[in-house]
Amino acid sequence: MTEHVDWSEPEPAAAPAAGSAVTPADAADAARLVAFGLQPKLQPARDQEYAELLRRHREDPAFARLADAVAAGLGLVVLEVSPRAGMAVTAAEDSVFAVRMGDYARRAATDSADRFLHGLAHLAVATLAFPRPEDLADDGYIGRVTVNGVDAFVRQACRRLEERAEEQGENTDPATDAPGLEAAWRIWARRSATGATKDARRPAASTTGIVAKAVGFLTDSGFLQRTGDDHGGTYRTTARYQLQVRDMAGSAALAELLDLGIVPVTDGTPTLLPADDTDDLDLVADAGLPFHS
Repeated sequence: MTEHVDWSEPEPAAAPAAGSAVTPADAADAARLVAFGLQPKLQPARDQEYAELLRRHREDPAFARLADAVAAGLGLVVLEVSPRAGMAVTAAEDSVFAVRMGDYARRAATDSADRFLHGLAHLAVATLAFPRPEDLADDGYIGRVTVNGVDAFVRQACRRLEERAEEQGENTDPATDAPGLEAAWRIWARRSATGATKDARRPAASTTGIVAKAVGFLTDSGFLQRTGDDHGGTYRTTARYQLQVRDMAGSAALAELLDLGIVPVTDGTPTLLPADDTDDLDLVADAGLPFHS
């Protein structure tokens, strides 16, 4: 049997709609929007061009796809594009823009235990900034933290972890380079909260010094805004930080820290749970609650 071959001309592809072709100017605008997104401290309300490109992203689907594709090509994940957050992007692990916690910690400290504590400080800031799921879900929520409050929270977590280890008959003096929160509590608890220097500066290796370094990094990255000097420094969260914490909310370490119950939810107002005995917690004076009123 001879197979019939249809030699008829194929139907021509539909011509692109007028105005749909991507121009070099469109590509430049899309790249410009991504560049704005990489400036975390830049607020759309204060830059007319940024605000206009955000409006175009919202109203022009073709331009939105182009801008998102430019971001993806740079190894960036678009978390949100809105007037409140701008073009909020986070770097994928293989992106040239990725700032890995290990790289940050190595710049902040040379000792491996200190690097571990810097990571714990970041985890504690995120936990205190958004202690409830509804806080992360509410776009209008603004979390507030203080340097001394974060240190007080971690020290209470240390006490809770110590008690849990004793109840379970586990080793209460784990190796300093062991993973997980169970290894962190004794390292942090042994470290002085404030230390002492001849010129009254806060030593970088003290726990409040480590927290200050962490919140300073977050402020430089556009995730926090400094609002005052009380309690070692007070900070408020930004929309970008809320998006970042949403992205990491499923992490096991964050869930473990929240599950300690140090941030109780009763009438909806979060607060630090006072320890039974604070005489040996090495808390700084006037630690202050790190939450909004």
